[in-house]
Amino acid sequence: MKKTYRLRDLDCANCAAKMENAINKLPEVESATVSFLMQKMTVNYAEGADEAAALAAIKKLIRKVEPDCEVLA
Repeated sequence: MKKTYRLRDLDCANCAAKMENAINKLPEVESATVSFLMQKMTVNYAEGADEAAALAAIKKLIRKVEPDCEVLA
């Protein structure tokens, strides 16, 4: 299942790359892209993944890299 989320207060391209690398390592995620220019994140969840739990893990990773960044539906 593919979902796109808006990001608020993503401040640099380097942080976006760090987020993308970390999110792609999650077992619930098949692939993810984080676009600094578009302020968007696209996540392709693995089949049968718990989307709510995966999104909570993604938000936690994002806060580690960029504490002020918010994920919006």
